[in-house]
Amino acid sequence: MKIICFGDSLTRGVSIVKGRLRILKESYPTSLQELFSSNKNDVTVVNKGVFNDNSDLLLERLEKDVIHEKPDYVIVGVGGNDCNFKWEEVANNPLKEHKAIVPLDRYLHNIKTMINQISQSGITPVISTLPPLDPVRYYKNISEKYSPSISHWISQVGGIDYWHGVYNHHLNQLAEELNIMKIDVRTGIKKAGNLVDLISDDGIHLTAEGYKALSAEIHRNLLSTIALQNKKLC
Repeated sequence: MKIICFGDSLTRGVSIVKGRLRILKESYPTSLQELFSSNKNDVTVVNKGVFNDNSDLLLERLEKDVIHEKPDYVIVGVGGNDCNFKWEEVANNPLKEHKAIVPLDRYLHNIKTMINQISQSGITPVISTLPPLDPVRYYKNISEKYSPSISHWISQVGGIDYWHGVYNHHLNQLAEELNIMKIDVRTGIKKAGNLVDLISDDGIHLTAEGYKALSAEIHRNLLSTIALQNKKLC
């Protein structure tokens, strides 16, 4: 069985280590592979995560990175960059209106289009919810990087934590509407331990322990689904 993990930097395995951006060997696809291998399952996990990707960009590479690979399952995990903002523009014009990089309606359309194309290709799609974030550390990071002036704008319209929740809420609704498998990694990671230990210093990427918690939640859900499907075939 072949599983493709399709998403952004959280799929790729990006983290902050000693103040610097790093790609960890302990990405969630790597940990997921280890979990399946330890149970002696004949499973190959492929990492198709790209740093800074959003749903527009995933849609562009869907054919090459997913359809062409002919996996049995594809786990779609994206949204954190969609609901983010161009903070340099916000810092320069904190009194103006600013929109998310990928507006909510286009984000949902992109996800729906990907799911339909995946399903039509005979591949089982799986939606991964948005992992939790730490808004305090996130805003501290971007305020230091850009300008404290973003605080005014955030206080007026809400920031990444608010929009992150909105996008995740609608993503959950879309998964129900499309009647496809959804893995609530957001809740799973929150239950796994202290978020200070699971989320890296930028407030949005995960630590090695966070990625292990993410992979454990996905592995648990996939095992249940696979077992159920095998039972139906018997």
